[in-house]
Amino acid sequence: MKIVIGTAHPELGRDVLKALDLPPVEAVIKRFADQELFAEIHENVRGEDVYVIQPTSRPTSDNLMELLILADTLKRSSARQITAVIPYFGYARQDRKTGSRTPISAKLAANMIAASGVDRVLTLDLHAGQIQGFFDIPLDHLEAVPLFAAEIQRMWGMAVDGISIVSPDIGGVVRARRLLGKLANDAGPARKPQDLAIIDKRRPQAGVSEVMNIIGEVEGRHCIMIDDIADTAGTLCNAAAALIDAGAKSVIACITHAVLSPGAIERIENSKLDALIATDSIRPTAEEAESTKIRRLSIAGLLADAIREIDSDGSVSMLNLR
Repeated sequence: MKIVIGTAHPELGRDVLKALDLPPVEAVIKRFADQELFAEIHENVRGEDVYVIQPTSRPTSDNLMELLILADTLKRSSARQITAVIPYFGYARQDRKTGSRTPISAKLAANMIAASGVDRVLTLDLHAGQIQGFFDIPLDHLEAVPLFAAEIQRMWGMAVDGISIVSPDIGGVVRARRLLGKLANDAGPARKPQDLAIIDKRRPQAGVSEVMNIIGEVEGRHCIMIDDIADTAGTLCNAAAALIDAGAKSVIACITHAVLSPGAIERIENSKLDALIATDSIRPTAEEAESTKIRRLSIAGLLADAIREIDSDGSVSMLNLR
């Protein structure tokens, strides 16, 4: 087994290597004067199973292209199997036609990854489940719910009976139910959380959301919102304000992929959110380091466990049930 670390999130790659107790593959990734990407592997990978750790986060197209070039480099170096470890899969929100003449860019990205020589993909919390079917190669799908459940229990102990799990939209109900079920199973029947709430919202335009109704009981409870992506953070901040207005004691958001476009961090700091807990699937910005509300959970151990399972022909899906 060998690990190649891309430039999108080298800190995460090094943490995975530490968890696996492996050295990195010596590789050079650079740009020519016109920003054209170039990659070169400086050690023998012939007949090896190679894992490339590269989230396709901002700049999305550059990081995707780097992944494709690394895969092609490894394929031409006679690697036996190439697994793309993509903690955050960019273009995932373009998973369907939204108009008469619009692309399905998630499918295009999947085709490009397979064509580059990648044999398998390992990813975390895809924006939509059907994206798994866009790939014509095996895909292993991890979930962040066990990480969030463990963090919630660390914060509140086992006293989770005063908590409501909130989905910020209709599409996230399955994820919210998974977290509710995980907390209920771990806490036992006597102290399990009883409430699930849903935010009924609408989007008058891209990147803008308006809360219309709250479905479920939140008054007097600590609310935990769970979602896969926070981009502008408008949905989270509007939902947090609506929950507080409805009588919630506090609001915390659990987010798998903290995209956090410009303006999002300031919006979070000025919001009714008590905290935003996100995984480190995307490299944090310098601005985020100054935030008083944003906290990161490491996924390095989860990725390392998944790589071990793949390498030993074990079960990756069992990691989602821990």
